[in-house]
Amino acid sequence: MKQKFHYATITEAIEQLKSQGFNLELSLESDHFKAEGKIYPADEFEIVDLYRYEGPSDPADEATVYALTSKAGLKGILVTGYGATADDEQGEETIKHLHYKYNQSQQG
Repeated sequence: MKQKFHYATITEAIEQLKSQGFNLELSLESDHFKAEGKIYPADEFEIVDLYRYEGPSDPADEATVYALTSKAGLKGILVTGYGATADDEQGEETIKHLHYKYNQSQQG
């Protein structure tokens, strides 16, 4: 799935992604995701779409909504805020790795 347009709000993006089957609400913890009490290795997921939001005056209002799929067919949503991984170096590296794979797939 390639981003065709940008949803006006984070809420709208999440609602639309859920209507497309992205039903797992993922949270990033170090090098893995958690959802519904289960742990999923982050390296099993890839970004299929993302939406960035910037606050009009405050960088703390920035967020990114990720649509992620796993090799096992799971579809989930991850929302990160500005500095969300600032205290978690491994989490920051995990996001960078996912971005790298996403950027490589967009070029090919």
